[in-house]
Amino acid sequence: MKKELHPTLHDVVFKDVSCDFSFLTRSTASSKETVKWEDGKTYPLLKVEISSASHPFFTGKQRVMDTEGRIDRFKKKYAKK
Repeated sequence: MKKELHPTLHDVVFKDVSCDFSFLTRSTASSKETVKWEDGKTYPLLKVEISSASHPFFTGKQRVMDTEGRIDRFKKKYAKK
């Protein structure tokens, strides 16, 4: 097997910013931000907008995601002229 071919896996914390849910997992992604986890160690922190804790499929709840007027911008962009 060739050396230096595959990226290295390391422990990172993913934080769902929409519901303040965090989980520790392994990933190839890295970040300059760090967070102290429950075990007392410091890990890189990756912020995500949606996870299984906030996704409507997993929660069974529907949320309004149009905080920036996305629907209005879509209608304006693709309106019949």
